[in-house]
Amino acid sequence: MDEDFTGFLNDFGPAFDKRYVPPSSIERYRGKLPDQLLSYWAEHGWCGYANGLFWTVDPQEYDPVLEAWIGDTPFMEQDAYHLIARSAFGELYFWGEKTGDSLGIFAPGSYCIPRKSRFVGEKMDFGMRLFFGALSRKANDFAGMFTPALAKLGRLKHDEMYGFVPALALGGTSTLANLQKVKAVEHLVLLAQLAPLDVITSPPP
Repeated sequence: MDEDFTGFLNDFGPAFDKRYVPPSSIERYRGKLPDQLLSYWAEHGWCGYANGLFWTVDPQEYDPVLEAWIGDTPFMEQDAYHLIARSAFGELYFWGEKTGDSLGIFAPGSYCIPRKSRFVGEKMDFGMRLFFGALSRKANDFAGMFTPALAKLGRLKHDEMYGFVPALALGGTSTLANLQKVKAVEHLVLLAQLAPLDVITSPPP
């Protein structure tokens, strides 16, 4: 195992709620997603880490989420994307077939910050290693709410997330009292329908 994924496991492990990835799924994404990710799937499956703070997912299962959020945006004209991971609160990690780690969306806030990856083409596998190696718990823990949410609501299953009810786009507040366990795919699709995606671009240097 490479040192980047080993570091990720040391920080986020152990894995739980592991789902076996069938060879058909691996072949479906052969040539679309880096071989490095496919090898992680084969060895570790799709599963939760850090007690459910972070999840690797079946991109096909999350196609409705991808379509809801970026299906009608210029992003889909620039590249073919696949959702490869998410956080407990709806931080969505998209991987572009040509652009790699170039798009993330925070669904509860309906915003994204596009970025340019230097690790494309023949460097895709290394880019995938760095993706996992650079992940942090803090970046996935919205407002430090994960530990209290876990204590109050219990550990998530692979098809669940913590969602604000009512949603922030409907005037809900981002407090522990308003968090509930919700079905991940359904809730993420709903959030996409409540507010337009705000694309935040970095100011020029």
